Amino acid sequence: MAVHGIDLGTTYSCIASVDDVSRPTVHRNQEDTDTTPSVVFFETPENVVVGQTAKDSAVIEPDLVVSRIKRDMGHEVTRTMHGRPYTPEEISAFVLRKLAADAKTATGVTVDDVVITVPAYFGAAERDATRKAGRIAGLNVIDIISEPIAAAITYGVLNPGQDARILVYDLGGGTFDTTVIALSGGDIEVVCTDGDHELGGADWDDRLVEHLAERFRQEHPDVPDPLDDKQTEQQLRRDAEELKKTLSTRTRHVLRVMHEGRVAKVEIGREEFEALTRDLLDRTIEITRKTLNTARGKGVDGFDHLVLVGGSAKMPAVTEALTKELGVTPRLQDPDLAVAKGAALYAFEETYRRLLSSGDRTDQSRAEEMAARAGLSDGQRQEIAGRTIRTVASRAFGIKATASNTRREYVAHLVNANDALPADVTEGFATLDDFQTRVAIEVMEQAGAVASDVIEDNNKIAEGDLRIPPGKPAGYPIEVTFSLDASGLLHVTAKENETGERLELSVQIGGMSEEEVAESRAALSRVQVS
Repeated sequence: MAVHGIDLGTTYSCIASVDDVSRPTVHRNQEDTDTTPSVVFFETPENVVVGQTAKDSAVIEPDLVVSRIKRDMGHEVTRTMHGRPYTPEEISAFVLRKLAADAKTATGVTVDDVVITVPAYFGAAERDATRKAGRIAGLNVIDIISEPIAAAITYGVLNPGQDARILVYDLGGGTFDTTVIALSGGDIEVVCTDGDHELGGADWDDRLVEHLAERFRQEHPDVPDPLDDKQTEQQLRRDAEELKKTLSTRTRHVLRVMHEGRVAKVEIGREEFEALTRDLLDRTIEITRKTLNTARGKGVDGFDHLVLVGGSAKMPAVTEALTKELGVTPRLQDPDLAVAKGAALYAFEETYRRLLSSGDRTDQSRAEEMAARAGLSDGQRQEIAGRTIRTVASRAFGIKATASNTRREYVAHLVNANDALPADVTEGFATLDDFQTRVAIEVMEQAGAVASDVIEDNNKIAEGDLRIPPGKPAGYPIEVTFSLDASGLLHVTAKENETGERLELSVQIGGMSEEEVAESRAALSRVQVS
């Protein structure tokens, strides 16, 4: 059976699987490139174009093109195209369908079971939305795993038998994560993680766009602002991305900014570019420093290897800044493809382990068939069967509570950022008033970089009411249990023990109910994706 790993990126995505000699292999798309731009062009209500053609179309039809949708995952926002509103899950599903279709064209194998990666700092809402996007695309999402874990799996497979502590610096197109991971005896353990899901290479592009536009304004002050024209803006964004890549290999470059029949010749050097974006890079260094401090607090006082992941990590300034800050030379770990390859390895290994341990003879036969097809030795089979992967919570989770004496509302956190997963935590609470007949359970997730008990510093991600038996005095006890699985998906249970009344919250996040997901899957299956 074929299983695939998908790196669903902010700016670029790719898909991989394990080949017949147990190597992770990225499948090239129909345009014959390893990565596909995560851009969607709504050409007509019945036809959607994904990838480079969609990206090129943004210059001509900017109002019908959506990019960077990953930054909206987990938020209740829509984009209306041809009179129909589309959720971030639905738009991401088009990207996933393109990847799956191209992989089938390349290999002849239908893509069904997949593992999709997300930034380590994604919370429950974003992870839930990503899983739903996969289901809308018609895929069976085996698991959601963090991108640094996928990168660490790739690193571990390429460096077998080496126990090491790894600092993964992952600067993608739209998100940034830094994670400390321990490899020991083939097992992988995430020590801690931190990041910013609104900081990535696209922000470097934005600075260049503004700089190019400003240089045009200075040269042609009598012409309308180029950023007020959507077509010119999209062209500037294309130019900025290419300029960023060029300045990673050259020290200077000249390009022409054209708008309203006027031209501005702009020359920019690498040093000027780095000065324009210094605060963005400094922010990644600050987060890296904070992550290492957290690791020290958990008994890990250093690291053996610094691994760079993500296309934007190829900027020379990244290596220079990290070398200066940490005193070590980073390793570029196949930055564009390492995450997809690691996801493919995890998908293969996790499927193999589940089939092998199911107790069903048919499943065990399928596991042996997988191993044989991948050319695994007996030693490799034993290593995979015994491998464990342990991760941590990316954020703090709790419930809205009220102090009985002051009536101050605050967030009582049951799971804290960097707690080991899976986590099952139960805490006792109590009613506030005599004869209370219900208790509102409001599930909260840390919103900022640091956990806070202030209501406004958290996002409400689920809610429900727990019924209380009549006639009970203030202080009547209830229990709340948070179960956060290794994928970062949350289940909440509230109960009172006298009658056994329970409230089960599978944390309905991201705005799409299970019924809406099923309806969307059926409706979008009729839309042609190319």
